[in-house]
Amino acid sequence: MNRKEARNPRERDLLAVAVGLGACKVGVLSDAEKTLIDRLPPVLPTLIRQYQNEISAERDPLGEEFCSQWSAQQRRPQGATYTPAGIVEAMMSWARNHSRPARVVDPGAGSGRFVVAAGRMFPKARLVAVEFDPVAALLCRGHLAAAGLSERAEVLVEDYRRVVLAPLEAGRETLFIGNPPYVRHHLIEPAWKNWLVREAKKMGLHPSALAGLHVYFFLATAQKARPGDAACLITSSEWLDVNYGRMLRELVLKNLPVERLVILEPQTRPFPDAQTTAAIACLKSGSRPKSIFVRRVGDCADLDALAGGHPVRRERFETEGRWSHLTRRAKSAPAGYIELGEVCRVHRGQVTGANDIWIAGEHSRNLPRSVLFSTVTRGRELYSAGPELTTEQGLKQVIDLPADLDELPHDERVCVETFLRYARSRGAHESYIASHRKPWWAVGLRQPAPLLATYMARRPPAFVRNKPGVRHINIAHGLYPLEPMSEMLLTKLADYLRRNISLGDGRTYAGGLTKFEPREMERLLIPEPALLLSGETP
Repeated sequence: MNRKEARNPRERDLLAVAVGLGACKVGVLSDAEKTLIDRLPPVLPTLIRQYQNEISAERDPLGEEFCSQWSAQQRRPQGATYTPAGIVEAMMSWARNHSRPARVVDPGAGSGRFVVAAGRMFPKARLVAVEFDPVAALLCRGHLAAAGLSERAEVLVEDYRRVVLAPLEAGRETLFIGNPPYVRHHLIEPAWKNWLVREAKKMGLHPSALAGLHVYFFLATAQKARPGDAACLITSSEWLDVNYGRMLRELVLKNLPVERLVILEPQTRPFPDAQTTAAIACLKSGSRPKSIFVRRVGDCADLDALAGGHPVRRERFETEGRWSHLTRRAKSAPAGYIELGEVCRVHRGQVTGANDIWIAGEHSRNLPRSVLFSTVTRGRELYSAGPELTTEQGLKQVIDLPADLDELPHDERVCVETFLRYARSRGAHESYIASHRKPWWAVGLRQPAPLLATYMARRPPAFVRNKPGVRHINIAHGLYPLEPMSEMLLTKLADYLRRNISLGDGRTYAGGLTKFEPREMERLLIPEPALLLSGETP
């Protein structure tokens, strides 16, 4: 976002304050910054003193004003989410206890919260702030100058992925610390996606073009780090579980090894202006810890110096495809308790490939009833049902055609073939799902499950008895007993799950959205059937 001019008068006023604080005395200005400060308005000395006093009190008035001028939505395309002071303090405390840096590098400096804190904590370290936006870079320079750090700081107005750091003398360490920008993959240029694939493969990693920008910054940090260097980076925690986070999970095991993971619980709202989760990774280049300490924090005030937690052997991280569950202490099963998977198999509902085609409506009014199946198609249908679904009324129908259309009577087949011509004209046969099933028109709904469960929401799952025997698509899971269960046992099981399963048992994403994959749901602890029937459970 190399802007050639300030966007509005308020931004020009803010830049004028930064210059008044001494921004031009910190390193060498970029051409973009020189253009920005041309013809800035004069600033009253009293205003400069006000900002100076706040910075001396270890606040960041320049960054706060910048964020107030531009909403989180406006800053999101550049990944400019500024880190609250409490989190900065906790990460710097970890750095003080685990690093003796000769140089500190902030990969996405913004207004300089991390690099200024580092300058105060490490009085002999060189400070390198990297910031692509020249407006933020000037604010960072003003912040550094007002904090008295001009002489040992530089601000690079560059893309961090391109930055080449000067080599340090043997035995001198670099600390990488900060909040890499979070930008989703669809806003990343193809040339950079090619860079990610190329550079990751050089390290023996498995990259994905769906990765967000923070993954690129981890890779760039691994490229720049030397044995003995430390890093402490905060990002969204989604990389712990998603498929496109595989490369980052590999990287922090072998290229830039993680020694500690601190997960902020979703309800903490770590970034007040962003609906996101957060994970802090503490890393040490050249190390190979036998165990990785993990900790979950429910309040940012409890971060301390990122200490505490419990160790999880490295081998478990190496063999697990998803990591969130490793950050929670395993529940010890009380006597008489088992995993749900010992009595039920959990299956996600079928993906139709094109709900607008395969969910019946006006376009399918002539189809025979034999190919229409009442189906749960929205999670709220289960939440509103309460303990049990008692009727098909209000549910939509899904079209599930037989693979062999010759099974249909002649008149029904004529109607089906008319419908298929319509579906083909809408490209239904070309969707990814349809093109990978044979034949393309056979959705293949699962048989009715006696228990249905939601699996993604911002509240605990609904567990509902399926009395009318309706089907479900991929917005719900079906629980299928491995052995026949009585009606009473099914009801007791559903009641227990509904009362005792919480959001903390699932995998949480941005904004508190929690997901239960089928195998994760099977690991839920439940009383043995005899204990359920006895009524002596909590």
